[in-house]
Amino acid sequence: MPTPDFLSALLRPELAELHAYTPIAGHFPVRLDANESPPLLSAEARAALARAAVPEDWGRYPDARLVELREAIAARCGVEPDEVLAGVGSDEVISILLTALSRPRPGADAASIVTTSPTFVMYKLSARARGMRAVEVPLDAGWDLDVAGLVRAVEFARPSVVFIASPNNPTGALASADRIEAVIAAASDALVIVDEAYIDFAPRDQLALVRKHPNVAVLRTLSKIGLASLRVGWLVGDRALVAELDKVRQPYNLPVPSQRAATFALRELGGELRRAAAFITEERERLARGLTELGLSVAPSHANFLWVGTRRPAGEVFEALAARGVLVRSFHGAGGRLAHRLRITVGLREENDRLLAEIAACA
Repeated sequence: MPTPDFLSALLRPELAELHAYTPIAGHFPVRLDANESPPLLSAEARAALARAAVPEDWGRYPDARLVELREAIAARCGVEPDEVLAGVGSDEVISILLTALSRPRPGADAASIVTTSPTFVMYKLSARARGMRAVEVPLDAGWDLDVAGLVRAVEFARPSVVFIASPNNPTGALASADRIEAVIAAASDALVIVDEAYIDFAPRDQLALVRKHPNVAVLRTLSKIGLASLRVGWLVGDRALVAELDKVRQPYNLPVPSQRAATFALRELGGELRRAAAFITEERERLARGLTELGLSVAPSHANFLWVGTRRPAGEVFEALAARGVLVRSFHGAGGRLAHRLRITVGLREENDRLLAEIAACA
């Protein structure tokens, strides 16, 4: 559809290179494409969540300060409530960050970010939508941080923000601690964001970096541990940073049901969430063994998905699986070493068995 002339003159030129996020439509009996958690919460937990989510008065706005939710997040993370900024998933928190930190550095005509490749697409998309440059540094052969490349990028781009996802999406790799420290040291005059969206499936977290380095903040979310429908994510960082970011956050950004259900889950359902994460971690390893036995290459993962190398082009395998009712995520469109890569979310045991049976015939 052509854009009207008057609108073309008003739109940011960077929008021409962007595309709206559109999940694949259609009915697929097995959907292993979105890194959602399978339905593992007990019936009792689901019923309790439903009760907790109901507003006391549907005619009132949500708590604009998100007081109880931030208190629950702070307790979970071992920090203070004024060190927490909550948003509509990590996506909104990223948008808030880049809106607040879009000032060009001295001598530069545009602000910039530095991140890795491949990684979570919203870092680049949110930056470009605000006219910021996005400098991407390829991960090394083992899908870990290329410290030398990142240091050069920081020196060249003088970014406002450096994004490191650990564990990373789509590779599942937990970045080496010493490499993260090296990047933080090189980017001492930028904000370094360590995105821990998948940390519940990893053997260690990186939250201590917030205390150790004033220019570090951590992102987390409830979306990957069975509560994606709530769309609750948050940042933990220096209280002065949080206070400035809060000026950009939209008032009443999180609806009452999301605030109430998330607060209840964080306070009352810790055991359920830990059991779900443990199941997914165990099933991840079983699925990885099954794929390896089929002759596919599987990268070590600390997330709720696997980064799988295929013999045939990944696009062909993706289409063949979709035709068999199994939806995964293919990265063949990026070309290069991603042309033979699939990202497969860990599902229920029967879903994973169906995936193994179908992929054996087409990979």
